[in-house]
Amino acid sequence: MTALPKVAFIGTGGTLSSVGRDSLDILDYTATGMRLEAEEILARVPEAASVAEVVPVRFRAVTSPGIGFSDWRELVLICERLVAEHPDLAGIVIGHGTATLEETAYALSLTLTVAVPVVVVGSQRPITALSSDAPLNLVAALRTAAAPESRGRGVLVVLNDEIQAAREVTKTSVARLQTFRTSDFGVLGQVDGPHVRYYRRSERRHAPGTPFDIRALDALPRVDVSYAYADADGTAVRAFAQAGARGIVSAGLAPGMTPPAEAEALGAAVAAGIAVVQSTRAGSGVVPETRRLAELGILSADNLTPQKARILLALALATTRDPAALREIFATY
Repeated sequence: MTALPKVAFIGTGGTLSSVGRDSLDILDYTATGMRLEAEEILARVPEAASVAEVVPVRFRAVTSPGIGFSDWRELVLICERLVAEHPDLAGIVIGHGTATLEETAYALSLTLTVAVPVVVVGSQRPITALSSDAPLNLVAALRTAAAPESRGRGVLVVLNDEIQAAREVTKTSVARLQTFRTSDFGVLGQVDGPHVRYYRRSERRHAPGTPFDIRALDALPRVDVSYAYADADGTAVRAFAQAGARGIVSAGLAPGMTPPAEAEALGAAVAAGIAVVQSTRAGSGVVPETRRLAELGILSADNLTPQKARILLALALATTRDPAALREIFATY
């Protein structure tokens, strides 16, 4: 018999691990406060053992709004340790809540040091729910992590039988199973039963081999997101500057613009030495490098969503404050 590929499964909690009140509890399941650890999830999905030799790894079973920088750094170190301890490891799967799944995936895609595929997976319905998507999502993620074709593609996100790039994917719906979408470019590939098929790859650079060494950081530089709206007067921008922000991402109106008073506040932030990056609240499309932005000293986020632009700017500011270097980083990653 052919040996199954070895895949590590790190459980960080989220809906994938949640235990609801009953099988019809698909919305208020966090009220129970009950979440399963990695090995307990695998015990509820015995089919996982038929597709991989799974190594369960406990982390902290929490809701994803509680996950941030310190967890990203620890996950990088855990992945390093797993690859060192298991030379035959084919890949790593990280179970994660969907609320911040795209942020963790992108942060890891910029900072991981391992070459094996790393797949982040979640679910929209708790593992105890009628017609839960958790078991099959987990199996699909294990198959993707084990597939040799998954190497060299950066961190991958797998839900609903679809494989997406960490940089590009975002959550678009509160409760629908097809919530994770890549609006500009579409999926990288699909998982159809035992078949992992790819049709394109993301062209932007990713880990390993990036200049962003999260292991050496005690914290990320403070970067805040200012959300634009009609009549926004810059109060939030000034508050972030007062709080010590080293960077501000403007989630601007769809062309990559802000109301005049907010633009004035952003320009003042640049003059005070704060790096400002213009993104858009639209969720799709590239912010053009216009003369107006150049005159204000504001950089373009390219097509990154505000939450992902914040992560890249924070990591970049840990290495440089030079505007030309920051501009190049946003054009590269």
